[in-house]
Amino acid sequence: MISLCNVSTVFTARGKDPVTAVDDVSLDIPRGSIQGIIGFSGAGKSTLLRNINLLERPTQGQVILDGTDLTQLDDEELRQARHQIGMIFQGFNLVNNLTVVQNVELSLKFAGVKNNRERRDRATEALRIVDIVEKADAYPAQLSGGQKQRVAIARALATRPRVLLCDEPTSALDPFTTATVLQYLADINRELDITVVVVTHEMEVVKALTDHVAVMEAGRIVERFAAHQLHDPGFEPATAIGKYLVSDGIRVDRGPKGAATSTVKAGLGHAIDREPVAVAGGQA
Repeated sequence: MISLCNVSTVFTARGKDPVTAVDDVSLDIPRGSIQGIIGFSGAGKSTLLRNINLLERPTQGQVILDGTDLTQLDDEELRQARHQIGMIFQGFNLVNNLTVVQNVELSLKFAGVKNNRERRDRATEALRIVDIVEKADAYPAQLSGGQKQRVAIARALATRPRVLLCDEPTSALDPFTTATVLQYLADINRELDITVVVVTHEMEVVKALTDHVAVMEAGRIVERFAAHQLHDPGFEPATAIGKYLVSDGIRVDRGPKGAATSTVKAGLGHAIDREPVAVAGGQA
């Protein structure tokens, strides 16, 4: 069980107003479940995810993993606790001058696994879970985006964690590869009993993968519901942000050319007939 209790994260910088990225969030994530956290850019999703493993230490509140408050641990205790929390980053974060298997071994080095043979065996085992062991000796530049993400998943699994945090794991992938990666995450959750927390702005990811959904806006969780409700034609979220996120997607007014929409007239009308502005190398 992961319990976030009244967690807030405030960023401060000299000469600037404080920015509250996470604002008094409380959330319980059952063991073995897949929790989705969704919201627009800037909602605080990624900061909240990093609060779970204290990559971003909360300004206040508790982060409790299986009864242990991670915010109360000293540096060595926290380092040990983090071995139980794997993380998949949005940009893969692979080291380009290391092979695939060496990238996976990195997490084991940081976890204190000193035996070279054990590191290689565990890295190979993790690569086999995501069906990419045949690329063990390849370099990241030789991989597709989906293959890189599978290596990133293997790296996170090598330490045999209880929790897997996923920060926009499919945002850089095409739809087919997205489906493949989501299937791996579902299989990992089911077969290894790993609790998965997924941050995304893609409702299709939430619909396909998660058990529970938390909607974030302006640093707060504004709505929660069971993911299966998204497949109910009569389901309608209670909040405006929730309703937008479960809508059919982007809609664009493609009216006749030359007829400005009300949005353009209201906000951008002054730019429609402006004179060209001279810039370096030509006009804008």
